Amino acid sequence: MSALGLTGVLGGCGAGIGSSDVTLHLVAADYGTSAANSSRKYWDALIDKYEAGHPGVRIEVDVYSWNDVDRKVKEMVDAGDPPDMAQIGAYADYAAEGLLYRADDLLSIPVQADFVSQLAEAGRVNGAQYGMPFASSTRVLFYNKELFAEAGITPPQTWEQLAADAAALKAKGVKYPYALPLGPEEAQAETMQWLLSGKGGYTDSVGSFNIDSSRNVETFTWLKDELVGKGLTGPVPPGKLNRADAFKAFAAGDVGMLNGHPSLMAMAEKNGVEYGMVPTPGKDGRSSATLGVADWMMAFKKHGHREEIGDFLDFVYGEEQVLAFSRDYNLLPVTSSASRTMAEAEQDKHLKPFLEQLVTSELYPVGDRAWAAVNAAVKKQIGKAVAPDGDPQSVLSSLQVTASRAGSGQ
Repeated sequence: MSALGLTGVLGGCGAGIGSSDVTLHLVAADYGTSAANSSRKYWDALIDKYEAGHPGVRIEVDVYSWNDVDRKVKEMVDAGDPPDMAQIGAYADYAAEGLLYRADDLLSIPVQADFVSQLAEAGRVNGAQYGMPFASSTRVLFYNKELFAEAGITPPQTWEQLAADAAALKAKGVKYPYALPLGPEEAQAETMQWLLSGKGGYTDSVGSFNIDSSRNVETFTWLKDELVGKGLTGPVPPGKLNRADAFKAFAAGDVGMLNGHPSLMAMAEKNGVEYGMVPTPGKDGRSSATLGVADWMMAFKKHGHREEIGDFLDFVYGEEQVLAFSRDYNLLPVTSSASRTMAEAEQDKHLKPFLEQLVTSELYPVGDRAWAAVNAAVKKQIGKAVAPDGDPQSVLSSLQVTASRAGSGQ
């Protein structure tokens, strides 16, 4: 991280391990939308650059889609042959089983200190950091400016205004006045965004799961009655609508508004859809918190090579590499140094609304070993809460039972 004077640190560390003959295996998720922009291209370029200065270390990388990558790593772990490093969606289960190196066993102090504070905090289990944030994003409300102008409405700041806007859009024949993707692809994100806007969340103020709280039940009851029940969420039932399909519909001009992350900007611009972005509406005003999402890098202890892994990860988290990845995939940097650079750079001004949201964002409770089970259950069940015959209280209580059982190891 040359901006912080770490070039010498990395060079010295590399020289110390350069005489070894080590191959490290990395499994990574693919953030690309096609072979043309696959994450493999990013990793191949980064690894070529690293290996050129570290002739004794070889990095082998396997890149899998998000549909497969977590399962692939789990299969490797279950077979007793985990990769040296994995860049996936969750780390807490592996940390709880004692399989991972701590971040301070691997990273130099300046690199570890450079992580954005709330992301670093989310990577901790029992006070120790095991999950190293790799990519992050936040959510804002996207709206179609042309459809809003035709309906004579302005972007909402409250739930009541959002419902009124959706009704006006429906009256103009908009296919999806508000797209509510509670399908299995990423239901946990839309769910948390709404829970936060209702002053609730997956957990309470001390970090314990509180999914069936009165505030959360009230939020999903409102969604069921005031949006879904009034036909304001489009022709596909929310429980069957995936985020990717909702994004495609927005890019096709068929959606009035939806919660979105930075990648939606390029999709909309490619199709000539003029869009606006505003903070997420809340129950009584703009939501005081928004969803922050981070994906994680972790290192398994099974095969050793702690020094080599640490040196490589110091390089991965250099400002140049972090900025390159963030810019390639319209994501937010996970380090403070890269965030400052992006905030001041003209080329990154389109990401400023998301950067501004990051400081007040709340992340999934990924440090709780129960999160993996809760996450899977939300994807399968939450759509039922807003179905015509659905019962929000019953569905949320069932998810709370899942959290309690998973937390106790049942």
